[in-house]
Amino acid sequence: MKLDDLTISRSVIESYMEKLLGSLKVDVALVGAGPSNLIAGYYLGKAGFKAVIFESKLAPGGGMWGGGMMFNEIVVQSDALHIVKEMGIPYRPKEEGYYTMDSVEATSTIVSMCVKAGTTIFNLVKVTDVLFREEAGGHRVSGLVINWSPVENLELHVDPLGIEASSVVDGTGHPAEICRIVTRKLDVKLKTRTGGVVGEMPLWAEQGEQFTVANTGEVFPGLYVTGMAANNVFGGPRMGPIFGGMLLSGRKVAEIISRRPRR
Repeated sequence: MKLDDLTISRSVIESYMEKLLGSLKVDVALVGAGPSNLIAGYYLGKAGFKAVIFESKLAPGGGMWGGGMMFNEIVVQSDALHIVKEMGIPYRPKEEGYYTMDSVEATSTIVSMCVKAGTTIFNLVKVTDVLFREEAGGHRVSGLVINWSPVENLELHVDPLGIEASSVVDGTGHPAEICRIVTRKLDVKLKTRTGGVVGEMPLWAEQGEQFTVANTGEVFPGLYVTGMAANNVFGGPRMGPIFGGMLLSGRKVAEIISRRPRR
């Protein structure tokens, strides 16, 4: 078969444009392709929601790839083992209630399962702002503003584009970028003890894992937090290379959104 360079280029451009145009108005827009949002995307896709994930870096997966200090093994506790089994990720029992997984295999499997469930992932796309609308009683987050990550990194003056979403999930991890944008630009209060992003505490795995799941949910009309973003926003500790809480948090935010009426 003779290969034609123009056909290859046209195929890439046409397919990408179809994917992008199909994602301009969605049920759920998730920011950051870390493990929590990938799991959320998997369950939302399975439930029939039109969901899209925007990841600013080249590879989806967040910090899960690196394991603990670049030892590419991660730990998951028994509470989240049912999600690991559903994903089909091999695991090895260690001490009672602790299991290890190869971080590369686990991350790549979750990414694949998320896409196969119907959720679209765009990498190298940076979320720079939110769309908001007025409703009874105040404002509501109603979408995202996106640009290419290299454009933002190079500080080029190139205007972004907007997408509409009934729900937005901040899964940006430690920075909690979307919540910070909302509090800074809209001068509004989040559902935290200070009304703003409280800030992340030092590492304490036991408390951090529980805190992540407990504080997953809506923090402002239309805006949800999951994973380490929940810890940062509500002021909980980090937990290191154990990921059961991340998986459970992703499933929880998907369940919360699934129970809400679609707008």
